[in-house]
Amino acid sequence: MDALADVPLPSVDAERTAALLARCPVAAETPLVASPALAEATGVAEVWVKDERGRMGLGSFKALGAAYVIARDAEAGVAKGRTYVTASAGNHGLSVAAGAQAFGANAVVFLAETVPEAFAERLRAYGAEVRRHGAIYEDAMAGAAECAETEGWALLSDSSWPGYFERPHVLMEGYLALMQEAVAQMAQAPTHIFLQAGVGGLAAACAAYARQAWGDVPRIVVVEPEVAPALFASVVAGGPQITKGPSSEMGRLDCKEPSLIALKGLARDADDYVLISEDEAAMGVDACSVAGLPTTASGGAGVAALLAGAKVQGVLGLDASSRVMLILSEAA
Repeated sequence: MDALADVPLPSVDAERTAALLARCPVAAETPLVASPALAEATGVAEVWVKDERGRMGLGSFKALGAAYVIARDAEAGVAKGRTYVTASAGNHGLSVAAGAQAFGANAVVFLAETVPEAFAERLRAYGAEVRRHGAIYEDAMAGAAECAETEGWALLSDSSWPGYFERPHVLMEGYLALMQEAVAQMAQAPTHIFLQAGVGGLAAACAAYARQAWGDVPRIVVVEPEVAPALFASVVAGGPQITKGPSSEMGRLDCKEPSLIALKGLARDADDYVLISEDEAAMGVDACSVAGLPTTASGGAGVAALLAGAKVQGVLGLDASSRVMLILSEAA
């Protein structure tokens, strides 16, 4: 994409992430779980689930992101006393809050009015200051960015846009830890990898590392809500797009504008895009529950896409010999 010529590609330096995590007392490898129930339900040979629900006690893969940026800053001696400000629709805010608390920094998290107060209380429990701003996530992020500018605080977003690349690039590098673990845990390369995406950070980081480890072998499938197809629309258009649509129950994936770093990486590394409906997302949640892997509509979006794809003979190249890897990205 010519429009992304100045945008960096996602990092694949998982060793730097692993070295820093090794010094963290609550960091531990998450399991890769075989699910015969999901394999049977979808008519494939194997389904492997990278289970991020217990990651570092925060309940999602996001623990590897913002907290990793703050840890890197602490290693450089610049985190203590610094204020990090962000917007969040979910787990990213917890990672900022926990990272700030761990390294003697401060956290200010902007939430849209639609985010439940229970989540605000979880952030406050980690010492974060919570501010309400606007009706949707994008409004909250605008408020956080303005505050960072006026107060001189460090903006720590999990997305990237023109002129804002350094911190989200490092943040995405943190996500490499889960894919490095998965590669070591898999006996052989999967034929398919389903990666759910909001702004695209997780999907792009995992896809980049999968390509480095397994080359062209896996078919990499990006999963988005059909009401928020920011990455798919941008790939089709050949440049970044802002999409519009109603709110999705897949709240953590309900992002209308892509991260530019993620978009550039996925334009290179992804093979397919699947847009799932709200009903399909709900079926994914039910299937995960039946399989003993309870999660949310966001966390089970890869399962939902696999179920949807399995209904159509030959779609995505799925058949009885397929070995599928999914990410269960958050706890119920």
